[in-house]
Amino acid sequence: MGELYFKTKGLTVGYNGKPLIRDIEFGVERGEILTLIGPNGSGKSTILKSVTRQLKTIAGTVYLGEKDLQTIPLKEMAKQMSVVLTERMKPELMSCRDIVATGRHPYTGSLGILSKEDEAIVQESMESVHVLDLQNRDFNAISDGQRQRVLLARALCQQPEIILLDEPTSFLDIRHKLELLTLLRRLTKERGIAVIMSLHEIDLAQKVSDKVMCVKGDTIARYGTPETVFLEDVIRDLYEIENGSYDPLFGSIEMAAPAGDPEIFVLSNCGTGISVYRHLQMKGRAFAAGILSPDDMDYAVARHLASEVVETAPFEPFSKESIERAMQLVNSCRVVIDAGLTIGSTNEAMREILAEAERLGKLKRGKHHELR
Repeated sequence: MGELYFKTKGLTVGYNGKPLIRDIEFGVERGEILTLIGPNGSGKSTILKSVTRQLKTIAGTVYLGEKDLQTIPLKEMAKQMSVVLTERMKPELMSCRDIVATGRHPYTGSLGILSKEDEAIVQESMESVHVLDLQNRDFNAISDGQRQRVLLARALCQQPEIILLDEPTSFLDIRHKLELLTLLRRLTKERGIAVIMSLHEIDLAQKVSDKVMCVKGDTIARYGTPETVFLEDVIRDLYEIENGSYDPLFGSIEMAAPAGDPEIFVLSNCGTGISVYRHLQMKGRAFAAGILSPDDMDYAVARHLASEVVETAPFEPFSKESIERAMQLVNSCRVVIDAGLTIGSTNEAMREILAEAERLGKLKRGKHHELR
């Protein structure tokens, strides 16, 4: 493990001297991304504003390198730390290049005149996030995704060691969310910049973060690597999910399973059943799924959406019990769907199950059916 560049110790944050979250302790190394997740109003923005000195901390210490952040002059702090906030800027009569150039203010004299070196840094910063073609455009006339990249260029113009971003993807469509997070990931690896940000999209947080901090209540609920945070029970408790579930394999939220006994039996494997499961859930049709082993990707979704999953051990022929239960469901369900089974040596018994469903006139093949 490397040396922590930014860290907190015994930090308590809040408003008007009233504590909101206590004992906040986290750290981030150069080249790492730390992401804050949690429900709306949990205090993610309060933490970010406190560690950037926009809000006064109630207790504890924030360290930038080896120095207490409170002892660092603001102009010096701005050379080491860049902040990108959620609030939409609406500057008057400023081009995108003008906006990026404001990132050089910590380095310029009182008149804010840019040197040739400053201009070169502005140019390089815009090139690095692919906004040079926007340089002469009015900042207020570009899209939200373009604005976020321009603001990131401005942050880079400060040549910081760390960038803090408060919900940087909030106003972006999926393409621009991915572009922005890819840029941040690249910058951490290529330049060794540390990044701390808050995100609402837990599926993206799971994929982009080196560390994750769960913010809920008056303390930090969980802090660690994505592997230790993005667990079904942790996310369910963090967001108090009741009418659905979180699947850590896909990083997705699934709706609640339809109530009642299964009227449809879906036969699938290797991912062929997932779209059928979600279609049936959307239609409110209770169904069973099988025969699946826990290592099949269909199983990961079926266990959330199906009334029942007929299970078998992985990499072994179907057990007698699983075949018998599948046959019972073939007889009790109104419809049996073959969603695109692949049959091999370990699931040869599926031929017998399909044959029984066809004999009873219940078998339908394919992913889309008019189910009455």
